[in-house]
Formats: sequence, structure tokens, C-alpha cells
Amino acid sequence: MTLISENIKWLRKQKGLTQGGLAEAIGIKRSLVGAYEEGRADPRLHNLTKLAELFEVSVDALISKDLLNLDKEDLKFEEEGRRWSGDKLRVLSLTVDQEEKENIELVPQKAAAGYLNGYADPEYVVELPKFRLPSLPRNGTYRAFEISGDSMLPLRSGTIVVGEYLSDWNEIKNGQTYVLLTESEGVVYKRVFNYLKENKKLFLVSDNRSYAPYEIAGKDLLEVWAAKAFISVDFPDPAASNDLSFEKLADVVKSLQKEVNKLKAK
Repeated sequence: MTLISENIKWLRKQKGLTQGGLAEAIGIKRSLVGAYEEGRADPRLHNLTKLAELFEVSVDALISKDLLNLDKEDLKFEEEGRRWSGDKLRVLSLTVDQEEKENIELVPQKAAAGYLNGYADPEYVVELPKFRLPSLPRNGTYRAFEISGDSMLPLRSGTIVVGEYLSDWNEIKNGQTYVLLTESEGVVYKRVFNYLKENKKLFLVSDNRSYAPYEIAGKDLLEVWAAKAFISVDFPDPAASNDLSFEKLADVVKSLQKEVNKLKAK
């Protein structure tokens, strides 16, 4: 066995994952995990990165260090914004289609509470509804969340927000919208301001200003998904978006009709 094969096997067991569970978590076949652990194949860069993120170690450590004999503290990410405590390591469970392409799993409103407990469980994730959007870049990992309430108007309750997985929380950009999985608030969709480097906190703002902004501690974060698209059955109201009442809009239409009639009469 090679150093990397021994590291993968040991880290998998530390996570309490079977070979099948590890394969599902990073979106590959179980037989490929077996080949990695037996030294018959080495992970390509794409899968190597996924393994490093899953095990919360650097790629360099995974391929060049004897992790079995390192102190547990050395396995943690040193950068803030990844994870502050070693006993709550993040596991991103994924599903793939018959062509080995990642699905977009949908977390409906009624499943949001359960997602807090099952987000790292491949058996839970595999039961979620799945779909694909061909317009999204293929190099990302995506998940969809059905939002509730009116705190992010004009996106109404029931709108589905598609987010791209963000592995490095330091990359959260101020003023952008994200779906956050947190220990204290569950699943929330907010506009986020990043103060992790300064005081290990995020500032969350609703687009509906009747809701007060609030802070959450970085240690409460479990997952971060950058909003990339939304799906809604509610079409935008042009009158509302342009501060026009229906009466004013009707007056505009009548005025246009008069102009058209004048042109016809010439």
C-alpha cells in the first residue's frame, strides 16, 4: 500500500464511513474507493480535492504525510472559516446520476428541520428529490432549498433557491445572498456580510427591511451555499417593480392606445 492509500483508509474509518459511504459522499463508484485504498489507483486532482475537503486535511497532507502517526490537532484546518472544532468535521454527502454527474438535491420546506440532522448522512441525502439544470457550470456542486416566509421579498415563500457549495467560508462576499445551514437557526437564506477574520461572525440581513439584521457565530456554521439561481411559480409584477399602481399602469396603456390611433388616422 502507498502512503496516500493508507491515509484514505485510515481517515475513512475515523469518519465511521464504509467504502460505499465514502464513494457516495464524493460522488464516485465504491470499486474506485477500493482501488485507492489497495494502492491500485491514485485519485485524480478533482477527487483528491474532494477527499481533502471531506477529511478536513490539506491535499499536501493527504498525499505526503503519515497521518496515522500525526497528532489529532495537526489534522485540523488552521484557517478560520473552515471549522473551529475538530469534533464537528463537515461531511458533504452527494448523489450522482447514471452518467456519474452530480445531481441537484432539493431540500423542501418540510425537510429543512430534518436536513439539520441528516445533511452529512448519505442515506438521508439520497432520499431527497433530485433534478438537474443544464445552464449551471459543471465544475460546481449544487443544492436547492425551498425558502419560507417573506423576509427575502421579492422572492416569495416557496421559491426554490439553487446554491453552489462553498468550501472556504472566507470566500463569502459581502452583500451577496447565501443559503446557510447553522446549528442555531437551521436553514436560512440571507444577504451576508463576512466578519469571520475580524471576530469570527457573520452579519445576516433580510431584503425585507421590516426584519432586523442579526449576527451568528462562525462556529455555528455547518454549510454555506452561494445563491446562483432561483425557481418560482410567481411571475414578477411589473407595476410593483416600477412603483406603478394598477391605475397608473392603465393610464399609461390608454395613452399609448391614443398615440397608436393617431398614427393610424394619418
